[in-house]
Amino acid sequence: QVQLVESGGGLVQAGDSLRLSCAASGRTFSNYAMGWFRQAPGKEREFVAAIGFSDRTTYVAGSVKGRFTISRDNAKNTVGLQMNSLKPEDTAVYYCAAVGSYLITNADDYNYWGQGTQVTVSS
Repeated sequence: QVQLVESGGGLVQAGDSLRLSCAASGRTFSNYAMGWFRQAPGKEREFVAAIGFSDRTTYVAGSVKGRFTISRDNAKNTVGLQMNSLKPEDTAVYYCAAVGSYLITNADDYNYWGQGTQVTVSS
């Protein structure tokens, strides 16, 4: 089992920055690729970004490319999501997830999920 706890969400204004963090515990963190997903009210869960076992392979969704950056620290068992130039359409609950596989973007393939953290961007 892998336990994931997100933090860092909040209410910000459009154009602001926010950094989300996800702390992992349980099994060997470096054996898991990590991902961030989000879900806005009335919408399906959406892929945001993912990172491979190390920090050398990353992938971000087109909707956030150039604004969001994913990173991980295997020594601290954490994965972060730096969000810059936030827009009202970024408002959602953001989830951290882990998969015992290579970097993937399909939410259904992820094994473990955090409880989520709310990000609200006002215009």
